[in-house]
Amino acid sequence: MSATLGNRLLKSLGAASALSIVVGAGLSGAQAAELKVMFQGDPYEVTIITDVAKRFEAANPGTTVQLINTPHDAYNEKIGAAVSAGSLPDILQLDAPFLANYVWSGFLQPVGNLLDKALVDDMTASNVAQGTYPIDKALYAIGLTDSTVALYGSRKQLEELKIRIPTSVEDAWTRDEFEAALKTLSTAPGVKWPLDLFRSYGSKTEWITYAYEPILVSMGCDVIDRTSWKATRTLDGKACVDAATEMQNWVKQGWVVPQSAGQNQFYAEGRPAALAWGGHWFYAEANAKMGDDVVVMPLPKFGEKGVSPNGTWIWSVAKTASDPAAAGKFLSFMLQDPAYREAYKAHAGFPGLKSFAAASPLYADKGAMAVAFEQAGKTAVARPPHPAYPTITLAFQNAMTNIFDGADPQAELSKAAKKIDDDILDNDGYQPFGKAE
Repeated sequence: MSATLGNRLLKSLGAASALSIVVGAGLSGAQAAELKVMFQGDPYEVTIITDVAKRFEAANPGTTVQLINTPHDAYNEKIGAAVSAGSLPDILQLDAPFLANYVWSGFLQPVGNLLDKALVDDMTASNVAQGTYPIDKALYAIGLTDSTVALYGSRKQLEELKIRIPTSVEDAWTRDEFEAALKTLSTAPGVKWPLDLFRSYGSKTEWITYAYEPILVSMGCDVIDRTSWKATRTLDGKACVDAATEMQNWVKQGWVVPQSAGQNQFYAEGRPAALAWGGHWFYAEANAKMGDDVVVMPLPKFGEKGVSPNGTWIWSVAKTASDPAAAGKFLSFMLQDPAYREAYKAHAGFPGLKSFAAASPLYADKGAMAVAFEQAGKTAVARPPHPAYPTITLAFQNAMTNIFDGADPQAELSKAAKKIDDDILDNDGYQPFGKAE
């Protein structure tokens, strides 16, 4: 990796302090290797990954696996710090939309030939999509899971108000039906806000681009043109401005849970929020509080068809890995480990492997989350697979935050589009994606 490439990523990701916790101990005899694995996750993920590493060490005497557990919100900055220090781990987890940046910057190597073939063949189409680099079409990352966003409601409440409950992607609410439902719910007894968009997640996560970009795409636009790789006249074009204005109007009407109200208003005492625009992970939380009353619906069709997001944290191998074969062996071991799969199954993990989907009744036909899994095959659109994605998402997130707070949609989206195009121009088009004019 050249200093120029490294500096460009550092410019996007920022530098930060030293890497965090180290757990584990060292492959064996003729196959001895020392593997450093950098990851993030909830407490249950830290526990199960630690356990898998110990089992891998036991199955491969002499193996050393160092687990570098890094906070979610600081993850990209920690990668920047590792680049700056010349100390990238052998295996690193990454958020799928940043894959193109990491590959373009020279950090990663293809993993297709490092993993068990049966594991690669087991990947769902959306899992393959989130781990593939668009330039060489090679697979650079893999995950047990993928992700989506669905619309959650109370079956009892919707039925009492005679609001139709969609049961499939084709049956999704139209734009008019969605707004009519919000209007009806706004006057329903006990409802303080018709919709929780999870503004409480803030702008330090990928939530705003991940969860809201599908609305733009459904309405016929996007955060950037995916052929010319220009944002001007796309992100700030009429269709996107109309979409942002419509979302801003939901806030102005008092229909959206404000950021200051915190999380989980959908199933809080008294259920002050009637609907939740939530990730697949939200089902387990809501079901624990509401039981079978929680109903999962597809995202609405704001245009001719509905659009849903995909992409989550996936596993890759650094180009500088000391032993790529051992790294691939560890990933194959982990992703096929029964206890590892059970841990994600218990937390409603969204399937990225066909075998994992088959073992997850939640996502099976007629399962509570079946419609969410249906979206993955019919309406999922990945975030822009471009090296400028760190700039793209930050610009869009800032614009939408300001728009929700009352700023002019046209002005904010124009500023965001200029920031994106300026970054691409500064990097000479991020060739081979195309030379900027």
